[in-house]
Amino acid sequence: MTQIGVETAKADATALFVRNFADIRYEDLPPDVVDITKKQVLDFLGVALGGSSEVGVAEVMDLVLEWGGAPQASIFSWGLKVPALHAAQVNATMGHSLDYDDVHEAAVMHPGVVAIPTALAMAEYVGGVSGEEFITAVALGTDFICRLGLATRPGENVHQFGWHLTSLYGYMTAAAIAARLLGLDEDGITNAIGIGYHQSAGNGQCVKDGALTKRMGPGFAVRGGIHSALMAQRGITGARNCLEGKAGMFPVYHQGAYSREALVGELGTRFEGVNVSIKPYPCCRGVHPFIDAASMLVQDHDIRPERVERMLIECGEGTFGLLGAPVEVKARPRNFVDSQFSLPWGVAAVIARRRAAIADFTEEAIGSPDLLDVAAKIDVRLDPELNREDVIEPARVTVTMVGGAVHTQQVDLPTGTPSRPLSFADIERKFRDCVAHAARTIPADKADELVEVSSRLEHLEDVRDLIRLITWE
Repeated sequence: MTQIGVETAKADATALFVRNFADIRYEDLPPDVVDITKKQVLDFLGVALGGSSEVGVAEVMDLVLEWGGAPQASIFSWGLKVPALHAAQVNATMGHSLDYDDVHEAAVMHPGVVAIPTALAMAEYVGGVSGEEFITAVALGTDFICRLGLATRPGENVHQFGWHLTSLYGYMTAAAIAARLLGLDEDGITNAIGIGYHQSAGNGQCVKDGALTKRMGPGFAVRGGIHSALMAQRGITGARNCLEGKAGMFPVYHQGAYSREALVGELGTRFEGVNVSIKPYPCCRGVHPFIDAASMLVQDHDIRPERVERMLIECGEGTFGLLGAPVEVKARPRNFVDSQFSLPWGVAAVIARRRAAIADFTEEAIGSPDLLDVAAKIDVRLDPELNREDVIEPARVTVTMVGGAVHTQQVDLPTGTPSRPLSFADIERKFRDCVAHAARTIPADKADELVEVSSRLEHLEDVRDLIRLITWE
């Protein structure tokens, strides 16, 4: 079991994580970590297959097919085999396209969309990777990327600094996962992370501009991370003190504003996967408590859109800047990316259609009169009392009805958080909803078997038995 001892307490955190990736075994994982990891896998497979029909996926796939190369790993659904780093890129792009993938709220992070496509591509490339080893690699990657996010600028709203942390930290995370599955020693894992650090990037301007690169970021990261591990396998060296060195990640990218305790405290005994949330709605996680609040109002008061005179959404500063302003864009999205990052749109979907489903966050949906009419009745205001720095911010939704009745609902923590978790059965239902949106219809028997195999993932002798279910003729 890897732990921080006195002799390593002053080592660069990179070395501590490297030892974790090299030494931790399946038997070291607590049962709740294994449980959430299996949920993450089924959830990711569903959102990736559902995202296969989204704009940008086919274009990236066409590009990697044009490049060609060794048939090392499979593109989900189509089963086309391409170099492992390219397969992982396409699959990660699918997995992030619906903005429906898992999230760690406090870390401002989507861990599964980095860890799982990397591990799947490498398991197929290497061959013979057991379910236990696969779960361990995903759990370690999830822990690593979430700790990086948790440590970043504690007590501050990280959105204001412009980084998209999933992409930024995804390079090093994917590199470490790939290096472990390649069987590299500590020196090799160190080099892989260092090479990944040299590529690390990812910004939030894509959200402000409604650009497709938002969904591309994790794909860039896993491609770069696998590339890094393969280079390290061939003896190419990377920086060793990537996190805390003079020119390391935290000094350079964050001007030294980080928490070492959040980064490495209880490393090897506490795994951040247990704090991962599975999304019940296909949009930015910050919108979810507002969807929950609107759903409660609809259920409790039988609210009909034609009876609504006006609505008020109140939120904290971090939520307002990302999801509430400018209200004219949030209420009339320029494109589907805008709709995925809009408080008015998420609330309008519930009021108008009594749901917040995949079909409500598409290019077709943003032109729908029923949604636009409701969204036009919504105002968004900042309430400093709702500010939160370390968790997702609460939501308050007020509906004023024709005739003067006023109904208000506040939600502090949305559905899907560790304190309000989705069950495996809930995730199975989400999986089946997602695959109905896929570019290619998955055979019913394969869908059933994917659910069943995911539930007993630790018993697989070779993860390629799972991968064959994600592809079909």
